[in-house]
Amino acid sequence: MATIKIKQISSPIRRPGHQRKTLIGLGLNKMHRVVEIEDTAEVRGAIAKLPHMVAVID
Repeated sequence: MATIKIKQISSPIRRPGHQRKTLIGLGLNKMHRVVEIEDTAEVRGAIAKLPHMVAVID
């Protein structure tokens, strides 16, 4: 299965709780951290909810 690299580019401080939980679900919790996870529809949906906080790395 294909994988995708995601980098956190913004802090969850002063953000709604559901956005923090989505970040934790993606495996992110600190600035500039990069994770590599499976590229699924659920992950793409979570990324679409947080375009201001995460970036997809090619």
